Amino acid sequence: MKRGTICVVDDNKNVLSALNLLLKNYFEEVVLLSSPNMLMTTLSQNRPQVVLLDMNFSAGINSGNEGLYWLGEVKNFDSNISVVLFTAYADIELAVNGLKKGASDFVVKPWDNAKLLATLQSALELSQSKGEIKKLKEKQAVLNSELNKDLEVCWGTSGVMQKLMAVIQKVAKTDANVLITGENGTGKGLIAKTIHQLSTRTDETLVSVDMGTLSETLFESELFGYVKGAFTDARADRAGKFEAADKGTLFLDEIGNLSGNLQTKLLTALQSRQVVRVGSNKPIQVDIRLITATNRNLVQSVREGDFREDLLYRINTIQIEVPPLRERKEDIPGLAIYFLRRFSSKYNRGEMSFHPQTLLKLQAYSWPGNVRELEHSIEKAVILSDGNELQSTDFNLSNTLNKTEVLEAITLEEMEKILIEKALRKYDGNMSAIALELGISRPTLYNKMKKFELH
Repeated sequence: MKRGTICVVDDNKNVLSALNLLLKNYFEEVVLLSSPNMLMTTLSQNRPQVVLLDMNFSAGINSGNEGLYWLGEVKNFDSNISVVLFTAYADIELAVNGLKKGASDFVVKPWDNAKLLATLQSALELSQSKGEIKKLKEKQAVLNSELNKDLEVCWGTSGVMQKLMAVIQKVAKTDANVLITGENGTGKGLIAKTIHQLSTRTDETLVSVDMGTLSETLFESELFGYVKGAFTDARADRAGKFEAADKGTLFLDEIGNLSGNLQTKLLTALQSRQVVRVGSNKPIQVDIRLITATNRNLVQSVREGDFREDLLYRINTIQIEVPPLRERKEDIPGLAIYFLRRFSSKYNRGEMSFHPQTLLKLQAYSWPGNVRELEHSIEKAVILSDGNELQSTDFNLSNTLNKTEVLEAITLEEMEKILIEKALRKYDGNMSAIALELGISRPTLYNKMKKFELH
C-alpha cells in the first residue's frame, strides 16, 4: 500500500532514475530534484514527509557541508519532516554528525534496496507520528483555550472569587502542594483543574482520584499499582495513579475520608517520592504535583485524632478555601446563564432565556448543594420545560435546606448529615436517586451513611 510523499535530492541523474523506479511502488508521490536549490519550494508545494538528501552537490567538493546545511534548512522549515542522508562510505563520520543535527538516519551508497526501503518506511512512520503528536498538541491547546474561557465564566465576578482567582494564578506557577477546602459542590475539582491548566505541567496528565470510594483493600493497588500475580485477578502488570501522574498532577479528592492506616501509607509515598507496586519490592520514583481537597475541617480532625498532623503539613503548603454559593449571590445570575447556554446547546433546545422573576428566585435561594446543585437544577429545567423561557415554576427548590437551616448548621459535617437525612426521607431509601440528588457517587454515599450511622 502506497503511503506518503518523499523528495529525493541527488545530483546523479542515474541515481534519481533508479530510485524513482524503486520508490514509486511504495510512496504515493516521489519528487526528484537534481539540485537542492528548489528544495524549499518543493517542501512548501508538495509537503513531503521524508527527504532523502545527498551530502555533496558541487563538483570537486566532498566535505558534506552542503548536505548538513540543507538538513538544517529542512528542519527549520518543519522539524517533523524526516531527513535521511545519502552518503558514500567514506562520509559515514559526516552522516553521524548529521544525526546529531537532526537527521533521522543515513544510507550508504551503493545501497541495498531492502535496507533502503526499510529505512525510508521507518522515517515516514516517524514523520507521521510527529505530525499526529503535533495535531494532538494543537487540539489540546484549543481545548485548553476553550476550557479557560469556561473557567473565566464559572468563576463569577464577585470580589471574593476574583481574589481567589488571583491566589490560584500565583500558586499554579509553583510546584507547591495545595489543599482545597470547602463545602460539597463548590467547585473544588474545577479549581484543581485550573491549577493544573495554569501550571508548568499543563502538557502532562492530571490524574484525579476520589479517595472516598477507595476501600482499604483497593487503596495500594489503585494508587501504587501492582505486578502480575500479586493477587488473584492480577493478570498483568498495572501502573497505579501515582505513576500515571508522573511529571503531571495528582488530585486526591475527599482526602479527609482516609483511615489512619491509609494516611500512613500515603504519607510514606509523599515523603519518599516513590511507590512500590503491590507484589513487588522495587521502588519506582515519581515526580508529581499534589493537589488535595476535602469538605472537612482537617485541623479539627487532627485535634480529634482522626487525621495525622504530619500528613496535613505535607499536603497543606497552600490552602485555598472556596466560599459557598450563598456567600457570593451576585455570581448566581452569571453562572445560571452559563449553564443554561451549555445545556440548551447539549439538548438542542435552541436559544433559551430566564424570565426575570426566575433569576430573582435563583438568587434568593440558599443553594446548600452550591454550584453543583445549581448546575443540576438548570439541566433538569432545560430538559423538562415546555417553552424557551424558563419560569420560576420550572424550579422546585422547596424540598431542600433553606437559608436559615444552612446558617444554623454548626459544622459542615452536620450539614452533610442533614442533607442525607432529608434525601433519605424524600426518596424513601432509593440510593441511586439519593446519590444523584446529592451529586455524589453511591460508594461515597454508603461511606457517609456509615460515618453518620444512618440506615
